[in-house]
Amino acid sequence: MSTQSKSFQQKLIHEIKAVAFATLYFAIWFGILMFLKTMILSEYKVEFGGISMALIGALILAKVALVIDHIPLSRWTRERSPIYFVIFRTLFNIVGVFIVLLLEHAFESRHEYGSFGSALINVFQHRDVYHLWASVTVVSIAVFWFNVLFVLRKYFGEKKLSQLFFSTPMTSVLSKRNE
Repeated sequence: MSTQSKSFQQKLIHEIKAVAFATLYFAIWFGILMFLKTMILSEYKVEFGGISMALIGALILAKVALVIDHIPLSRWTRERSPIYFVIFRTLFNIVGVFIVLLLEHAFESRHEYGSFGSALINVFQHRDVYHLWASVTVVSIAVFWFNVLFVLRKYFGEKKLSQLFFSTPMTSVLSKRNE
């Protein structure tokens, strides 16, 4: 095998692992959201089943987050501490998620209001507006922590971060604090 095909193969494996990790991460958060919605709706005897949509949403959000990670940082962002990166990248993602969910809710209720434009205007007066806000809130928290993990992976390296959480005994972590 040539070095070019090994390099391509390594990049492909790395990309698959990154997408799998991000999808699993967002699937867990979307699972929490689905659980909360199910618990709340069960109080009103309403059945809710949207696990396939949650998994598709997790896959889409994971890929979008990974694509956004490849956007070069502005000079201003590079010169600031990582918290600025986390906040601005999170806000950027939240706005995107909010717009997508807003359009999705308008599309779903377009028949109730006669047109897509009318549905878009009435989204905030629709009975499901709280589900929109709950979704945006949970996704915002998930994206924030995803961006924090991005900074930690870049700072420590993927192997060191994995070792820290999956191989290092807690006694070693606690002894570092005392140094």
